[in-house]
Amino acid sequence: MSTHSFDDKAATWDEDPDKARQSGEVARGIAAAVPLAPRSRVLEYGAGTGLVTIALLDELIEPTLTLADNSSGMRQVLADKVEAGILPSPTRVSDLDLESHPVPTDRYDLVVSSMVMHHVKSFDVVLGAFFEMLDPGGHVCIADLDKEDGSFHDHDFDGHHGFDRSSLRASMEQAGFTDVTVSDCSSVTRDDATYPVFLAVGRRP
Repeated sequence: MSTHSFDDKAATWDEDPDKARQSGEVARGIAAAVPLAPRSRVLEYGAGTGLVTIALLDELIEPTLTLADNSSGMRQVLADKVEAGILPSPTRVSDLDLESHPVPTDRYDLVVSSMVMHHVKSFDVVLGAFFEMLDPGGHVCIADLDKEDGSFHDHDFDGHHGFDRSSLRASMEQAGFTDVTVSDCSSVTRDDATYPVFLAVGRRP
């Protein structure tokens, strides 16, 4: 899906109750897998309208939040949520695109992405950037599609048709992550088909 398509969908994104369900399940999976210390510095990459981060707020105490998305429409929704107090102030809204931007000097305790990485062409580049942006002991949590037959996207799509869990685990370990786990997390239903969603967790030693 192009950025323009995400721009067009941003204003009504949260009206789909299945997105809230899925985001809640991802957030619960993260909270169960990762110790969320007070004042954690959290980056959600490809945050969309911030549903996963919002679902995590009950588990976070005085976090420092950065929500990054390359869709201007999604960033506007995020900014509106900060202004409305749905996301705490100060929450930083960023256009960070790790496929084309240099890795920033900011460091985090937790990097989260949900249903984003199958859109990323330079997967290993972004995975390496996640590793670099984490402080030692920090965690990455990636929720995404299991390997599928290409039916998930009903349009021209040049990303990944989901991921093989073993291959993903190997890629994360090659990037430097340790204690890597990949487990069932959620699902997405489209056109009467259900697609499993995993949660991959790794730690920067």
